Amino acid sequence: MPVAFDEIITVQPDQPPRRKWTRSECEFMISAGLLDGEHLELIDGELIDKKGKNEPHLWTVMLLHEWLVPLFGARRVLKEDPINVAPKDKEHSEPEPDLVVLRENRGPGKMKPQPEDILLTIEVADSSRSFDLTKKAELYARAGIPDYWVFDTNRREVIVHREPASGKYTSVVKYREHETVAPLAAPQHELKITGAFDPKS
Repeated sequence: MPVAFDEIITVQPDQPPRRKWTRSECEFMISAGLLDGEHLELIDGELIDKKGKNEPHLWTVMLLHEWLVPLFGARRVLKEDPINVAPKDKEHSEPEPDLVVLRENRGPGKMKPQPEDILLTIEVADSSRSFDLTKKAELYARAGIPDYWVFDTNRREVIVHREPASGKYTSVVKYREHETVAPLAAPQHELKITGAFDPKS
């Protein structure tokens, strides 16, 4: 007798338990020289390998950095620097976005900015699109970061997240490469999205 679709139960394979790392443990390993040569990012207790970026990724980060610095100043634009997140996430997460724009110039005591210091966060995705649109988006929304952009170098588009509330972005808009977009912090300065991607790709 056939089994009705709603009676089918999918059994997930057992997953081995995972140990969550903390920021203090990672800082100890770095100070002890155990992570020499590694470029790792701590997200939800897991260490993410950030090495091995491809040419389109590097190109887009470079172009966006060159666009942001004249708008906000070099000391307000961070590239792959660690930031703090919401208190509930702080113990197990220390993201290093590709680019961050601060409210004010970074100075002593603000090397790792707090969420309230941040106006715009940008991630450039090649193989990390799903991760950036889910795990990273939730992390940044819980931190209350008002403007979060994901540049997809494969699809040549940017997904703009705004209006964080209750741990989610309530506004998520996709812009194609022929369109323009402007930061909330500089609405008069529009970026031609096609100019953020490698013209040869």
